Amino acid sequence: MEAGKLVAVIGDEDTVTGFLLAGIGHRTAESTNFLTVKQDTKADVIESTLREFTQRDDIGIILINQHLANNMRHFLTDYKQTIPTILEIPSKEHPYDPEQDFIMQRVNMFLGGGA
Repeated sequence: MEAGKLVAVIGDEDTVTGFLLAGIGHRTAESTNFLTVKQDTKADVIESTLREFTQRDDIGIILINQHLANNMRHFLTDYKQTIPTILEIPSKEHPYDPEQDFIMQRVNMFLGGGA
């Protein structure tokens, strides 16, 4: 029997804590499936974690706060894989803006709504 895939989270402390309390946390000696981003977390750490999550076979969905995804837009625009799927989510401090979401931009393009 094949094990299911994990949900990974990259987000602020409130977002990650909420998902961990919901039961998505997975930690081994080598890795975790979450990154808590604080004010002093460097952009290259966030990007390298996102890249690592996209290369892992055990992750099916990556959730990332949209305000963090905005800083990774160059990576997300070029990302073509279906699995793991990257979904942008709001945070407590930053509301969701569908105009910035690369998945919504692709949906609009496929439906003839523009680029």
